[in-house]
Amino acid sequence: MSRFYSRLGEKIKDLRVSKGLSQEKMSVELGISRVSFSQIENGDRKITVEEVSKLSELFNIPCDVLFDLKQDISVALAKEPKRESKEEIRINVPQKKLDKFKEVLLYILNKAGSKPNIGETVIYKLLYFIDFDFYEKYEEQLIGATYLKNHYGPTPAEFKEIVKSMKEDKELMEVKDQYFQYPQTKYLPLRTPDLTKLKGNEIQIIDAVLERLSNCNAIEISEYSHSDVPWLTTEKGQFIDYEKVFYRAKPYSVRNYNDGDF
Repeated sequence: MSRFYSRLGEKIKDLRVSKGLSQEKMSVELGISRVSFSQIENGDRKITVEEVSKLSELFNIPCDVLFDLKQDISVALAKEPKRESKEEIRINVPQKKLDKFKEVLLYILNKAGSKPNIGETVIYKLLYFIDFDFYEKYEEQLIGATYLKNHYGPTPAEFKEIVKSMKEDKELMEVKDQYFQYPQTKYLPLRTPDLTKLKGNEIQIIDAVLERLSNCNAIEISEYSHSDVPWLTTEKGQFIDYEKVFYRAKPYSVRNYNDGDF
């Protein structure tokens, strides 16, 4: 395990001790075994986004106090449990949501990915608005990704690991490009999305977001996201709470509350 996780484990241990909490108490709060929590403190186990969020709440400090946000967050993708290492399995992205994430990303890439402005930063924001618009409209999750409030806008914490798995499975390829004078990471789809995994109302929301925002460049869509209530009311480095969409105002709100829109 890297030095980063060793330092992170030491920091978590110091915070735990300063609060007078036992490893047993911490493991209960995180919903894991004491052995797994001990491995985190020793730097022998990666920590999931969900666990970082719980630690942030428990210690009442921002996530970036726990770790340097320039580092990629380790995200555990869904796996079939292995009997011999059952305690180490931590499903952060349920398999059905992992599949949905892939199909939505491929849908975006097939429909708008060829536009010169559609690089990684723009994709982050498109996914954010797809997820949060759907949640506001239907009160249920579409992808259900975990979005961090970073300087340039909402960032889906699971993105890097999911894209890595999709590249390995030859579902997409990554291309380093340049948009005007700025470096840009683009993704090219190597297959079409499986539309049987997307419901009609999900496709409607995706299409609406693409129609509204897919012509924006990275700066424009980042600035646009900064005026959305869920972003505005979240501390830097914290995870953005889906429930905050119900406090949106125009032009961000996609639900007609007066007409009982659901």
